[in-house]
Amino acid sequence: MTAEADPAALARLPLDAQLTSLREILARNETLAEVVRRAAGLGLPGWYVTAGCVFQTVWNAVTGRPPTYGIRDYDLFYHDASDLSWAAEDAVIRTGREVFAGLPAEVEIRNEARVHLWYEAKFGVPCAPYPSSEAAIDSFAATTCCLGVRAEEDGGPWRVYAPHGLGDVFGLVLRPNPVLAPREVYETKAARWREAWPELRVLAWPGAAA
Repeated sequence: MTAEADPAALARLPLDAQLTSLREILARNETLAEVVRRAAGLGLPGWYVTAGCVFQTVWNAVTGRPPTYGIRDYDLFYHDASDLSWAAEDAVIRTGREVFAGLPAEVEIRNEARVHLWYEAKFGVPCAPYPSSEAAIDSFAATTCCLGVRAEEDGGPWRVYAPHGLGDVFGLVLRPNPVLAPREVYETKAARWREAWPELRVLAWPGAAA
């Protein structure tokens, strides 16, 4: 691990320096960079590439692993409330299969405006309609996971959405976010991630034994 990739040092950097380091680290994941580039061409409203493929790329950098190590898929969120039918979302998913064809990764596309229609059946708790993709990212089971990026139309630096900052992401701290997902979702994900990244410090769900 190099000094510039030291998790404690990165976690203590000022936010502007953290953003610069984040963009540099993410750019080393060539698959992620290509997913973002192709996603920009889809023109989806309110889109972000988000979740594991982003924060796990950072974990890999600060633990000295290859950029794509442990990343199962690449999540692409967008928010389109103009048509909440499955047919409309499926049409976007089918287009995405063509756009992302040939990449060494699976890209999962979801219209976050539709999540409330199926969330309770899958996770056992109701979910209010999300007003934006940012609101959907806010509800991830861990605050550390609340991170999304997208390319701006002017070709400038990637836009970063990180409502809880970047300190925990760089510092390898997994912190629960008990706003929607049930405790078992957090603990299941945490256990799986600790197997791949044993350096993680997993904080207990509120009210649970450490």
